[in-house]
Amino acid sequence: MTSALDLPPLKAVFLDRDGVLNIDHGYVYDPARLEWITGAREAVAAMTAAGLKVLVVTNQSGVGRGYFDEMALDRFHAAMQDQLAEVGGRIDAFYHCPFHELAVIESYRVADHPDRKPNPGMVLRGLADWSLAPEEAVIIGDRHIDIEAGARAGMPGYLFKGGDLRAFIGQVLGDRVPMLR
Repeated sequence: MTSALDLPPLKAVFLDRDGVLNIDHGYVYDPARLEWITGAREAVAAMTAAGLKVLVVTNQSGVGRGYFDEMALDRFHAAMQDQLAEVGGRIDAFYHCPFHELAVIESYRVADHPDRKPNPGMVLRGLADWSLAPEEAVIIGDRHIDIEAGARAGMPGYLFKGGDLRAFIGQVLGDRVPMLR
């Protein structure tokens, strides 16, 4: 078994959005409905302070289903950034997948799009964009498809089942980044 001492330094954490950073009310896009998971802002601030890249990979079929558009999604992410900045946190990049096989908007109707988790497209793009090797990153998600997307990209994943995200991050990543304990 590989220990944290055998691994290269951790440089990035990929996070799912709904259910990990914000409470998943179902197709959340309105900044007025942004409600953070306990400890999420503090977790992002701690990772930012530790020098890690924080990258969000999120399936957003609500775009393809016509519930909201990509501009609304951008406004939601900007509100997240503003609220994270208040505590010293930052998300370095948001990657989203609006594609779904049942999309009502034809340009988004794609069966098994390479970006739609559990496919690793968004994760692979994030690794390439930030010149990261898979062993320099991890993924944290609240569903098995998140962990599978990371595994398909060659990185370990951690299943967040709720609770305090800051405490969870310290528990699962503290050996690789002692500052997060």
